[in-house]
Amino acid sequence: MKQPIGGGASKILYALKTAKKMGLLNSAKALSSKNACKACALGMGGQRGGMTNELDEYPAVCNKSIQAQSSDIQAPIPNALFDFSIKELRALSAHELEHTGRLSQPVFKARGSDHYQPVEWDWALNYAAERFAATKPNRSFFYSSGRASNESGFLLQLLARVYGTNNVNNCSYYCHQATSVGMAASIGTGTATIELEDLSECDCIFVIGANPSSNHPRFIHKLKACRDRGGKVVVINPAKEPGLVKFALPKSARSLIAGGSDIASHYLQPNIGSDIALFKGIAKALLAIKAEQLHFIVQHTENFSAFKKDIDSTKWDEIVACCGITRVNIEQVAGVYANSERAVFAWGMGMTHHTFGCENIEYIANLALLRGMVGKRYSGLLPLRGHSNVQGIGTIGVKPVLAESVFTSLEQEFDITLPREAGLDTFAAMEAAHKGNIDCALINGGNLYAATPDSHWAAEALSNIDFKLFLTTTLNQGHIHGVGDDKDGGDTLILPVAARDEEPQATSQESMFNYVRLSDGGIERLQNVRSEVTILADLGQRLLPMSKVNFSRFQQFDSIREAIANTLPNMAELKDIAVAKKEFHINGRVLHTPKFNTASKRARFQVHAIPCANRQREDYPFLLASVRSEGQFNSIIYEETDSYRFDAGRHAVFMCAQDITTLDLKSGDNVDLKSPNGRMNNAVVQEFDLPAGNLLAYFPEANALAERRLDPRSRTPNFKSIPIQIIKK
Repeated sequence: MKQPIGGGASKILYALKTAKKMGLLNSAKALSSKNACKACALGMGGQRGGMTNELDEYPAVCNKSIQAQSSDIQAPIPNALFDFSIKELRALSAHELEHTGRLSQPVFKARGSDHYQPVEWDWALNYAAERFAATKPNRSFFYSSGRASNESGFLLQLLARVYGTNNVNNCSYYCHQATSVGMAASIGTGTATIELEDLSECDCIFVIGANPSSNHPRFIHKLKACRDRGGKVVVINPAKEPGLVKFALPKSARSLIAGGSDIASHYLQPNIGSDIALFKGIAKALLAIKAEQLHFIVQHTENFSAFKKDIDSTKWDEIVACCGITRVNIEQVAGVYANSERAVFAWGMGMTHHTFGCENIEYIANLALLRGMVGKRYSGLLPLRGHSNVQGIGTIGVKPVLAESVFTSLEQEFDITLPREAGLDTFAAMEAAHKGNIDCALINGGNLYAATPDSHWAAEALSNIDFKLFLTTTLNQGHIHGVGDDKDGGDTLILPVAARDEEPQATSQESMFNYVRLSDGGIERLQNVRSEVTILADLGQRLLPMSKVNFSRFQQFDSIREAIANTLPNMAELKDIAVAKKEFHINGRVLHTPKFNTASKRARFQVHAIPCANRQREDYPFLLASVRSEGQFNSIIYEETDSYRFDAGRHAVFMCAQDITTLDLKSGDNVDLKSPNGRMNNAVVQEFDLPAGNLLAYFPEANALAERRLDPRSRTPNFKSIPIQIIKK
C-alpha cells in the first residue's frame, strides 16, 4: 500500500480549484485583505496582510485558510430549502448542510412545527428579548465558539452577567481546558510560553498527540525549518500520520520535486492513553544519564525530590508494558532531548481528551522543567489550539468563573453589581439542559451538538431547551438534530451573522502565541447579515433597557475595546489598536526568563500514578481515539474524504494489519463498533499504521461511542481512550 504524503502538488491544485470556485477576484480579495486567518490559532494575517504572519513570512497561507474562506464565499441559501421539514433536512450530511450556502435572513422554528421559516430582523430580536426576559437567568446559558472576535466575546459575557447569570462558557472546555488547568498548576500560566519567533531558533521540537499536517499546516513549515538547521523533530502519536513523516511543502520547489521532505526525525507510537508512562520513561532515562539541569531545578522549581523518587521507583517493565515502546527507543529519544539546547514541546487534543488530561499536560511540563526548557529563549511550551480566536475568547472572559479583581473592575467600570455564583461550564450546561433545568440558551457560532460526546444524549439535551438562539454563518447539524421533532424541541431562532472579513468595523483576535491581531473587515458579500456585536448590543438594549450599561453604545466597537482595556489585565494596548494599527503580544505571557506566576513563584514538578486507560476490558478489547480528517476543521466538514489517509470516508475505522488479520477482515469490510455507551454501525475498515489494539475513527461520527466521562479537574470530555468491541457483519 503506497503511503500518502502531506501537502504536494495535489494541494496546490486543490487550492486553485477552490479559489476558482469562489471566484478568482473574491479569493484574491479575501486572502490578501488585512484580516486574521479564520482557521487555526497559529495566527496569520492581520495588519501585515492576509497571507503574512508577524515575522513577515510570505505566503503564510494554507488549505485550511482557503477552505474557511470557501465556506464564507457562498451564495445565500435558497428559500426553497426551508420548504423541507426538519426530518428531511436530517438526511443531509454535515458536509451537505455546510454547503447549502450562507444564511442570509433570520429563520425560526416554533414549538410544534417541523419547518424553519424566514422572519424579519425586528421581530426576531424582539422575540429573543421577550423569551430571555421571561426566563430566570440561572435557567439560561450563553456559549461562544472560538471564531468569535474579542469584541463579540466580551459583549456576550457582559450581557450574560448583567442579565444575571455566570453560565457563560465556550468551546475550550471541550478541547484545551485541560491544558489551561495543567499548565497553571505547573508553571502558573495557562497559555503558550513562547512566541512564534522562538520556533526559528529551537533545535528540538516535540509534537505530541497532534496532527498539524492536517490541522495546523503552517506549523509544518516550522518543523521542516528545524530539520533543515540540523534540529530534531520528535513525534509522539499512536498513529503514524503520513503528513508527519513526509510533507511536500507547496512553496518549496525542492520539497515538491523530491516527493516530500522528512518531518519527523523520531516517531514513537505509544498505545492510546499511555503517554504518562512514556513521559516517565523519558524522565527515567534522562535521570540515569544525569541530563537534568540541577541549577535551574534548585533555583526555580519545587517538589523535584518527590518527582525523582516516583520516577526512580517506577519500573521499566511497567513503563514498557503500558506504552508499548521499547526501552531502547525511549532511551534514544531521551538522548535526543538530552543533547538539545533549545527545546519546544507542542501538543494537541490527543493529550487533553482523556479523564487524565491535566496530568498529561503536567508531565509534559515536568519534562520541560527537568532540563530548564521553560523561561528560556527559543524554548518552552506550546499548546496547538484550534479555532482562530479560541484563546482570545478565554482572555476576554467568556468563562463561568472570573477572577474577583475582574468582577470588581467590571462593576466599577459600569457602576453595577454582578452575580458572584460560579457559572456552569460547557458540559455542565448541557447536563442541566438534559435534566430540563435550562429554558433559554444563546449559542454564538460553533456546533455544540457535534462537539458534545454521546450524540443521542446531546440531541436530547438541546431539544429540552425551550428557546434556543443561534448566531451563525451557515447551517450545521446542531440546527436540525437538537431542535426536537414535530411536537417538542421548543422554539429555535437562527440569526445570520457576518464573517470576520465582512465586519462593518475592525475586530481583534488572539493567536496561540498570545499575539493580538486586528482585522479590518469591510468586505461586502451579503446584504441582510449583521455583525455578532451589532446583534448582541441590540439584544442587550431590548432585553435590559433600564440597565446602567448602555448596550447601544457598543454599536461602536471602539467602546468595547475601551471597556476591555479598562477592566482586563494586560489588555491596555487594545484600546487604541484600531487607530494605531499596532498589534501586540499580551504582556506577561511569553516566558523568556524563569519567572513563574505560582504562589511560591516557582514552577512545580507534579507527581501522578500511571493511569490505566489502556488496560482494556475483555469484552471491549480495543481502544479508540476520535480524530479529525484533512478535509475538516473541528466540526466543519469541508470534504467527505481524507486525502492523507488513503481517501477514507467519514465512517472509516482505522486498524493495524495485525488486528485486521486476527479478526479475519480486510480493508473495505463493514463492521459495527460498540462501546459501553453506544454503537456506530457500518464502519468501513481501513488499514493504517497503529499499534495493535488501537483504533481511530472520525469526530463527530464516532461521538455516539464516546462516554460522558470527564477529566474531573478540567471538565474536558474523554474523546480518546474509548473502549470498543468490533462486531463483524
